[in-house]
Amino acid sequence: MPSTRYSLREQIACVKREIAMRKKVYRDKVWKRTMTQSEADREFTLMEAVLATLEDKEHHHQQNLFAGFPQDHPSEDSPP
Repeated sequence: MPSTRYSLREQIACVKREIAMRKKVYRDKVWKRTMTQSEADREFTLMEAVLATLEDKEHHHQQNLFAGFPQDHPSEDSPP
């Protein structure tokens, strides 16, 4: 386990940068035939899944932070 802890927001930003970099790298590798398109697609899809997992975790974390506070506006599910 790393000794430095990074926030979810930092991790999400890092994964987004990684995805952007991989788009170019994988495109070049496929063009040079050192990687198949299906391999590139799979790796790219996996990184998008990592991003989705982190974003989902961040969303749930934010919801839990405000769970005990009253809402400014009643939700649609709240009785009048």
